[in-house]
Amino acid sequence: MKHKQGGMTLLSFVMVLAVVGFALYIAMKLFPMYQEYYGMKSSMKSMAAELSTGSEVDPGKATEMFFKRMDMNYSESIKRDNIKFDRIDGGWRMNVKYEVRRPLVGNLDIVGNFEHSQDLTSGSGN
Repeated sequence: MKHKQGGMTLLSFVMVLAVVGFALYIAMKLFPMYQEYYGMKSSMKSMAAELSTGSEVDPGKATEMFFKRMDMNYSESIKRDNIKFDRIDGGWRMNVKYEVRRPLVGNLDIVGNFEHSQDLTSGSGN
């Protein structure tokens, strides 16, 4: 009885490496975008908790606090134009909406659209 040994050829191994390498390359482009987004959400939540213990919330003060926190997270994508405040009962709703565009290959880009809202009131916790 003859046994034939099977396995990957060099060409199929190189193709698998190329696919895995491209997937890792895309993941390396996406990870910082999502890391920044989750850092922004965390900053907004902790800021709301801090502001809820004080008196009336001021949008100017909230914006300054937010950007101090984002500077600590090394955030570069969120600008002052991306922040809007809407009046709600007992305070303000802070909306952050921004777009991140990173080059991928040649003329192809990876684009991420991110948005998050946080209520800044005396009973905050959204």
